[in-house]
Amino acid sequence: MFTGIVEEIGTIEELEPARDAGGAVTDARVRVRGPLVVQDARPGDSIAVSGVCLTVTELPGDGTFVADVMPETLRRTALGDLAVGSPVNLERALAVGGRYGGHVVQGHVDGVGLIRARTPGPRWDEVEVEVPAELARYVAEKGSIAVSGVSLTVTHVSDDAFGVSLIPTTLAATTLGTLQPGSRVNLEVDALAKYTERLLTAAGVLR
Repeated sequence: MFTGIVEEIGTIEELEPARDAGGAVTDARVRVRGPLVVQDARPGDSIAVSGVCLTVTELPGDGTFVADVMPETLRRTALGDLAVGSPVNLERALAVGGRYGGHVVQGHVDGVGLIRARTPGPRWDEVEVEVPAELARYVAEKGSIAVSGVSLTVTHVSDDAFGVSLIPTTLAATTLGTLQPGSRVNLEVDALAKYTERLLTAAGVLR
């Protein structure tokens, strides 16, 4: 489990896609530079890469880690947009007894959103994100959402979008500081909303 509090901005060092006979990418092997998050990492540990929970498979010992990216991950996230040199948000899994500064983030991306608009403020930016129709019902004003692994508070909602405010720390310490309209972002809605809907539907309260 994660909290959506990014620890460092890493960099994609290598990206090796595997392709099928028709040339389509099926999966990938990625090597990410993240000196902080690999300090105490071991093979099998989980690290969130721009909101996507990946399992460490190798630790070369040079400040990087290697992970495999499965077809499901490529289909449901924006990791397929990355290239060598791309910056990514990195967070280690929450340690028992650690500070819980964000919200419950599983690293299981629900879908991909699109930066629709960005309005700079005196010290912060207002950003509007287009949300897939199947996820819109889980987004609530003043609720929590993870955008490319960053825990954010929703400032307003519409039928197909929501707004967030990016404070100076978020602008400086995450990749959200440089994303422009048209950029794709990984979205993970609040898990509590999904479980609540599931339980109420099973009980016949919702249809």
